[in-house]
Amino acid sequence: MDPIRVVDVVDDETFRLIPPCADPGFDHRTCDYWEDADRGSKAARLAWLQPSSAAPVPAPPARSPAANPFLADLEAAAAPPVNPFTVTRPNPFVLPGDDEADVPAVNPFAPPPRERPTVGAEAPRKLQLLGRGLGVAGSYAKILLRDDVPVVFVQFGPLTAYPRAQRTRDLYPALPDSPLPAVITCIASTADARHEGLARRLVDVVCEDLEARGFTAVEAYPEVGTRPDATSAATPAFWETLGFQRAVDDVRFPVMRREFA
Repeated sequence: MDPIRVVDVVDDETFRLIPPCADPGFDHRTCDYWEDADRGSKAARLAWLQPSSAAPVPAPPARSPAANPFLADLEAAAAPPVNPFTVTRPNPFVLPGDDEADVPAVNPFAPPPRERPTVGAEAPRKLQLLGRGLGVAGSYAKILLRDDVPVVFVQFGPLTAYPRAQRTRDLYPALPDSPLPAVITCIASTADARHEGLARRLVDVVCEDLEARGFTAVEAYPEVGTRPDATSAATPAFWETLGFQRAVDDVRFPVMRREFA
């Protein structure tokens, strides 16, 4: 029996499987570095692991205007005249107890709308970010488990989901922009699972998934010259072992790209 399995991050249960970063100052579970190009951070933020409040803040009650006895005649004159020949008929499609204004129009000849998966408004902020594409393209993260222990995490998805990746591409006008690639923004192994080929194995699974979703290419954006535990996108050499080519050979921020056959 293969001790390796891969799961998609699609709900709170799988979100809690995301392994810790090798550097405790960072946290995959609270990182919005790639999603927020201006204020995003990789830092660990424990408050973000708490469920978000789904209850809206109640609005203060409206204050009724003071009654003005001198306006009674004007208000009566402004009221619409009653038409005795108009008959109000109930909407037969509204069930008892429903507010007619809140019920969408029903087309009896169209199939019912398909219910799309969602993580819910009460989910932690990062899980909501990872779940944005569930109803359209699928998950944005996968975890590799060895003997049921999470050891590798990868974050990916369409370029439009990661503004910082788009900003990186904007630096290099020569990069092809049609069709737009998928991107792998983060790949990380736990310290005791490195140099065993597990990260490469997970990236292969991600690439197969992205190709099945209709993407024709995928890109990654490693940062050269930083500490291994501080970069979220590995090294150029790592991507080259997986068939990626240097689409941009920048000394600090190269672009690694792999075309799907």
